[in-house]
Amino acid sequence: MAKLNDIQLLRINYLRGPNIWTYRPVLEVWLDLGELEDYPSNTIPGFNDRLTAWLPALIEHHCGVGERGGFLQRLQEGTWCGHVLEHIVIELLNLAGMPTGFGQTRSTSQRGVYRMVFRARDESVARVALAQGHALIMAAINDQPFDVQAAVARVRTEVDDQYLGPSTACIVTAATDRGIPHIRLNDGNLVQLGYGARQRRIWTAETEYTSAIAEGIASDKDLTKGLLKSCGVPIPEGQVVNSPEEAWEAAQDIGLPVVVKPSDGNHGRGVTLDLRKQEDIEAAYHVAYPEGSDVMVERFIPGDEHRLLVVGGKVVAAARGELVTITGNGRSTVKELIDTQLNSDPRRGYEEEYPLEIIDLATDTKVQLELKRQDLEADSVPAAGRQVVVQRNGNVAVDCTDDVHPEVAYIAQLAAKVVGLDIAGIDMVARDISKPLHTQGGAIVEVNAGPGLLMHLKPAVGAPRPVGQAIAEHLFPSDADDEGQAGRIPLVGVAGTRSTSTISRVVAWLLHLSGHHTGLACREGLFLDRRCVEATDCAHWEAAHRLLMNKMVQAAVIESDARTILRDGLAYDRCQVGVVTDMDGVETLAEFDVHEQDQMTKVMRTQVDVVLAEGAAVLNAAIAQVADLAPLSDGDVVLYAQDGTLPVIAEHRAKDNGRAVFVKNGRVVLATGSAEHVLGALSDLTFGRNAVVPNTDALLAAIGTAWALDIAPDLIGAGIKTFEPELVPTAALRS
Repeated sequence: MAKLNDIQLLRINYLRGPNIWTYRPVLEVWLDLGELEDYPSNTIPGFNDRLTAWLPALIEHHCGVGERGGFLQRLQEGTWCGHVLEHIVIELLNLAGMPTGFGQTRSTSQRGVYRMVFRARDESVARVALAQGHALIMAAINDQPFDVQAAVARVRTEVDDQYLGPSTACIVTAATDRGIPHIRLNDGNLVQLGYGARQRRIWTAETEYTSAIAEGIASDKDLTKGLLKSCGVPIPEGQVVNSPEEAWEAAQDIGLPVVVKPSDGNHGRGVTLDLRKQEDIEAAYHVAYPEGSDVMVERFIPGDEHRLLVVGGKVVAAARGELVTITGNGRSTVKELIDTQLNSDPRRGYEEEYPLEIIDLATDTKVQLELKRQDLEADSVPAAGRQVVVQRNGNVAVDCTDDVHPEVAYIAQLAAKVVGLDIAGIDMVARDISKPLHTQGGAIVEVNAGPGLLMHLKPAVGAPRPVGQAIAEHLFPSDADDEGQAGRIPLVGVAGTRSTSTISRVVAWLLHLSGHHTGLACREGLFLDRRCVEATDCAHWEAAHRLLMNKMVQAAVIESDARTILRDGLAYDRCQVGVVTDMDGVETLAEFDVHEQDQMTKVMRTQVDVVLAEGAAVLNAAIAQVADLAPLSDGDVVLYAQDGTLPVIAEHRAKDNGRAVFVKNGRVVLATGSAEHVLGALSDLTFGRNAVVPNTDALLAAIGTAWALDIAPDLIGAGIKTFEPELVPTAALRS
């Protein structure tokens, strides 16, 4: 069969928020199959066999069949290459350690052109996976060689470079499980949990509650020991030294054996244990010196190293260290034994996802020193049966949370409190963590800020601990959660074209009057209360995100239209109130392959899909296509229309005391079931000092939205009369 031309990638668009496909970010790719439109998978000789040989885990893809092997069934029956590419990309992401289950491929109005989407936690990772998937499918189609492992490695490298570290990721995942949204604030691990004034920030295992003073204390081990000692916390005797000779003198004063370590290092770097000889102590000084500003010599505490994680004043996890050894066989060198007995362990790796590190003899001076103390070098051949110690610390990997004695937990909690850390890694040495420290001569040797969480998430032995949940609970206590709204501010999304900026501005004004510092992003600009921050069209994703990142914003109103939803997705994951005014504008959306009025339902329903269960959708009942969105709302529904006798309003009111806003006998009525409350005469509900007569539909939409926000009717009426429709220059507001 002649070589077939490549699938053309016409357009690649990252949808960063809820969109017409799903609630989550996706990469949307427009594909032109070209001549491959005439070649479904079962017509290309050997294609299916090559593909399944390269990616055997495709058998796990259920696809539309809904069961294991479903996608392979579609392959055998014949499916188009756009659909196949979707599953290839998803599988490459799975193999690279970023599990992805969502993908869709749909035809467009143009023959051979498809829209393919797949879940994309990070745009750059998704683009790399797409490029590798595209190369793979063309190689499979044209029976050309392809290095699958190299492709997976390229995607995995991008994951490692771009995605959150394991400590940050576990906290974000725990927050997401509780419905708390997040925003990544930089390319690293600085993440905002929640929106606006109710946000909390984390940076790996540090939070905005982590005191800079406490961090400074924790980094000064001598100062930390002094504070702990004053509060009765057991610590090893020690002193700061300035030379190898002073280290030996201090060791003699303290009493052998001793520990030599940097005074302000962390993660066990530069620490050497159980030193008894002058040459070993002086050599250990040179190991510790580069890792900190000073070097300390401490009394050696016999026992195992333990790390206790304290979060919000409670011990939530504990892990025990393990002595790392190799056993000689009389033939292999020390380096060979380390590679075969230790580095081959699947728990070891260079990436953050591995609980244990690869031991590199060429660069690890601590290991070199440990071997030297045993009269060994890298190329030495230990006798058969001889046990050689390779590492004494830095391998905390055995979960022992359930074994911690209450007195030990109390001492750890006290240490964290004395230093002032809300999250702390307490390093202690004890023979038996299930017994009080004072009965066994145990002691706390370090208090660490920003402790690593991987040892608790992926212990080499024992059960993982939910440390991410503990930190999320620390930041957003469940007992203080307001009806499941942890991290959320009142957020209103307004979608449509008819007077949506006016509706947004009125709602923002009413929220301001109700006591909220309110942010507004609409076509008339970006506002913080009455101050115009940017006097340009701000009904887009970037402007909305600026509001959600602002710690001053206590409520937000965000305007969107169909184009924004199709191009970027919504800027927020969920909202308290979602407003849809109309389904206009289909004639402007041809570039998104939206040509028919019926297609607008799929676009505009996005605004209703994101309404929280505790919130409400506010819908224009006078437009049947809008009113038909009501069943899609997870929350309440408020209908509005000038004519309160519309059948859809009557039916809604009769069902479960549905709410509606309409005009009756010249007065605006708020109805709940059969009960009616008159807000005021329509003729009196004018804007501002000049009594500007508003568009009636816009007025009713704003009233319905404010009502859905539980703003009191009296305040709604008064607020409408004080709303000034004309924008006031910022300079005038300052005067």
